[in-house]
Amino acid sequence: MGPTERAIAELPPHLRRFVVAQDHAAYTPRDHAVWRHVLRRLTAHLATRAHPRYLAGLAATGIEVERIPSLDEMNRKLARVGWSAVAVRGFIPPAVFTELQSRRVLAIAADIRTHEHIEYTPAPDIIHESAGHAPFIADPTYAEYLRRAGEVGFRAIASAEDQAVFEAIRNLSVVKEDPEASEEEVALSEARLRAASASVRYASESTRASRLYWWTAEYGLVGTLDDPRIYGAGLLSSIGEAVHCLTPAVRKLPLDPGCADVAYDITRMQPQLFVARDFDQLFEVLDAFDAGLSWRRGGDRGLEEARRARTVNHLALSGGRELTGKVAERIPAATEIAPGLSTALVRLDGPVLVSRDGRAEGKPWPGEVVVAFGDAAVPERGPFDLALPGGLALRGFAVGGGEVVDLRATRDGRPLELPTWALLFVSRDLRSVAGGPADPGAWDRWFGEHGTFTAGEGEARARARKAKALPPALAALYDEVRRLRETGRATRERLLAIREAAAAFPGDWLLRAEVDELLAPGAEAGAHP
Repeated sequence: MGPTERAIAELPPHLRRFVVAQDHAAYTPRDHAVWRHVLRRLTAHLATRAHPRYLAGLAATGIEVERIPSLDEMNRKLARVGWSAVAVRGFIPPAVFTELQSRRVLAIAADIRTHEHIEYTPAPDIIHESAGHAPFIADPTYAEYLRRAGEVGFRAIASAEDQAVFEAIRNLSVVKEDPEASEEEVALSEARLRAASASVRYASESTRASRLYWWTAEYGLVGTLDDPRIYGAGLLSSIGEAVHCLTPAVRKLPLDPGCADVAYDITRMQPQLFVARDFDQLFEVLDAFDAGLSWRRGGDRGLEEARRARTVNHLALSGGRELTGKVAERIPAATEIAPGLSTALVRLDGPVLVSRDGRAEGKPWPGEVVVAFGDAAVPERGPFDLALPGGLALRGFAVGGGEVVDLRATRDGRPLELPTWALLFVSRDLRSVAGGPADPGAWDRWFGEHGTFTAGEGEARARARKAKALPPALAALYDEVRRLRETGRATRERLLAIREAAAAFPGDWLLRAEVDELLAPGAEAGAHP
């Protein structure tokens, strides 16, 4: 078993199904030329502009300038620092990306941008993920920041509208990378993204976590405001951004937790960037941000965040039990029951998955779930009549396993409208309300939450069209130029003949650039500039 196969085998099934084979042999000669062109320009430009760790990190993580890296080679190097890499297709759900990162697994898009989008592409590609993120994993401090940032993003609560925006961004990136997409299709995809963005009711925890990640791991600068260095993967992997970001046209602001409140636009170059003092400051900012999230605070704050999100999240009750579902209603108590908790009762819509310490206890409960707060216990079986803080009273009949029938509730003597058949739990406190299911694998087995995503028909169609768009005669010319460079047998006569043949493909400037590089005065055949 190779290093990449081993990395995949160690993933849980709910993450493993997003992984694809890299199929290194499927990259075309032009794909390798795109990689080489971008990496040559970037490494030359970034030699004095990137953080000093960058160039050393390329070699330390198995990345070279001349050809698209093999994940097997990368994984041999990454294993030395406790990380691994797996290939994925395009945009994957944020919860999948962040959970992988929290497990020290780098998700690398298997596809590579087209030569038409060589300066910048909004779609994930192997240049961005490997040449952008991987080099700094060789730095232990920064690698731990990436892991922690992944954990924070994974635990943050996302809203229903976040999913709509994600799907719209994914759709737009696929359409823009499709060489046969019409102007009408592009315009429609752009309109969809605008509509999805306009539907957003508020900036969710997940949105704010993604902003923090964007302004640090993706578009971060480090050093002084007057003389910063680049470390963000989005800057390191984009020729246009790498040149633009250090000019006076881009405002440089000191990094602080407030960056999580600054929105960004993936379709244009950024008007301002944040500068970290050093990599240690990344933890200071992340810790300050993390301290305010629901998974850390729990209580009323967490319940309200989950309720307005209208998404699947999980509550961590006393005793180690967790409930995964959608918070439908929170009934406040007149007094504080536990620190940060002034809630008498909360109701979750079904289905609800019950787990303990991250492991599901059985199949999901199909109906509603009621959680009351206080120091009391529901009997395993038989009638019960409980008096709880805040004037809450519950009575009914326990069937077993938390299931109750004929459930009745009053608060200060007034009846509450609750389901008469439900699962009922009583908890002394609420230490955490976290994004997504407590047991992602079990939830995925039952509901396949990302099932529609994995179909990927649009992405498959775009990939097929990109491969078809490279005529065999043009591919042969790219292949010959590569062989001539690597063997050192390029002659001026043959290079000029290739350049003349390339004139049959007027839209393909990259091949001519490859030939001109070898024809340049002082260039030696076989050299690797």
